[in-house]
Amino acid sequence: MPVVLLVIYVCLFSGLGVLGLVGPDEPRYAAIARAMAETHDWITPRLWGTPWFEKPVLYYWMAGIAMRIFGVSEFSARLPSALAALLAVAAAAWTALRSYGVSTAWYLLLMLPASVAVIGFSRAAGPDMLFGGLLTAAMAIAAEMLQKPRPGLSLRIAFGFFLGAAVLAKGPAAVVLAGGSTLAWAVFTRQWRAILCFLHPVVIAVFCATALPWYVMCALRNPDFLRVFLWQHNFERYTTPIFEHNQPFWYYGPILLLGVVPWILFLLVALVGAVIRLKSRATTQSIDIFLACWAIFPVLFFSFSHSKLPGYILPAIPPLFILLARWVSESVQRNTKTALHAVAWTGALLLFVGAQLGARVVGQISGLFPINHAETGLVIVLFGIGIVLFATQKQAVAAFLLVTVLVLSTVAFANFVMLPRLDNGISPRSLASRLLRRGAAGDNIALHELPRAWRYGLEFYLNRELPEWLPSNSEPEWVLGSFLGDRQFLMRYTIVSDESLRGAPFTLFLWHRK
Repeated sequence: MPVVLLVIYVCLFSGLGVLGLVGPDEPRYAAIARAMAETHDWITPRLWGTPWFEKPVLYYWMAGIAMRIFGVSEFSARLPSALAALLAVAAAAWTALRSYGVSTAWYLLLMLPASVAVIGFSRAAGPDMLFGGLLTAAMAIAAEMLQKPRPGLSLRIAFGFFLGAAVLAKGPAAVVLAGGSTLAWAVFTRQWRAILCFLHPVVIAVFCATALPWYVMCALRNPDFLRVFLWQHNFERYTTPIFEHNQPFWYYGPILLLGVVPWILFLLVALVGAVIRLKSRATTQSIDIFLACWAIFPVLFFSFSHSKLPGYILPAIPPLFILLARWVSESVQRNTKTALHAVAWTGALLLFVGAQLGARVVGQISGLFPINHAETGLVIVLFGIGIVLFATQKQAVAAFLLVTVLVLSTVAFANFVMLPRLDNGISPRSLASRLLRRGAAGDNIALHELPRAWRYGLEFYLNRELPEWLPSNSEPEWVLGSFLGDRQFLMRYTIVSDESLRGAPFTLFLWHRK
């Protein structure tokens, strides 16, 4: 149990504020949540005073409440995602325990939180992990309901609540994924009447009571809400490349493999075993098919979408890891060689990666990290040797735990060494602090030709919408941008020499009015 708690804390909650807000989405979501906390308008999401209907309200509520309690910070902005990841892990472990036993639940608790998908999205200020966590909870309740001849009132209430909360987190896709996954299970098992339990009046009533009040109030206050949110940000986002996130149909294949790292070889071996099992027509439990449908349907559904982002398939990760943990547990208990082969090849892969990292990759960026690149490669190689030795000695559990320890060490290394060094280059947090110290942070600064991710980030940290500088506009005291300026501009402004501005990943200039 202490090992599980350590894994959950390090992978989900440690270092939430180490890195400043990055990309265009994190600062926008955080700014909307801060606006709700400051204005006490908990109905209409607003970005710098303008209604913003890209996503529903649940993330903004949770982040806004966190900001009221802990103050405005990266920790508060990312806390909802960390809590949602904890919910996903707990719900998946509960399903694993109820369906397959203690051993499967134990492996699940070590594997799922230590996966790249969960570690990454539990640190993202946005609704993706919240959506995935709530859908996982709904899936767990659904699995329990299908294994009972007459589901009790508490299960029906819980399912309606979690599904309704998922709709509040990201919209009607929750109903599509839950309904499609369950319907696929009914098709494969021919248990059509079983899915009627999800249409019980109690389930529908609780779902509507949870999801609909905010939608109704927001629509009454904002006549354009339903058109913008449902049509533009749901239907058009799925059916057209209007938001410029178009990717090939196979896009989620590599994303899924990356998301299960470092357990990717376990997954591949387990998939081979599943194919062999199907060919031999071995008996498959109904719960296996149900979890497989919940893992496969989101990936297939979003593969047909004209707008693809990695976070869309997060709901597929927990059920996939339940099945993977079951496979590991059975392989270890039966003393089969498949799990030993998977963990041994994982160690061998680490040997290769460690050698390459020590010889090339870290050597090329040794100026960025205050460590010796040879020592980094050596540590990874030692982990690989240890894993291979445990596997060859048929100590599968010890080798498995060593892989988990490697993940914890990597996360700790990122929190204390890597991310602080990368912060200046990928987040505008420190740049905003330098601008504040110069007094270039009020109504006296404009931006020009700045990437939108850095523009949104600066706006969050300076707590105001920043105008774009144009020659026809009034002349602000400061101009920040990635341009050198024309002759007329140089007659009015002089460049400020500041070595610290070079931390950005692009050329950045600060100009002061003469």
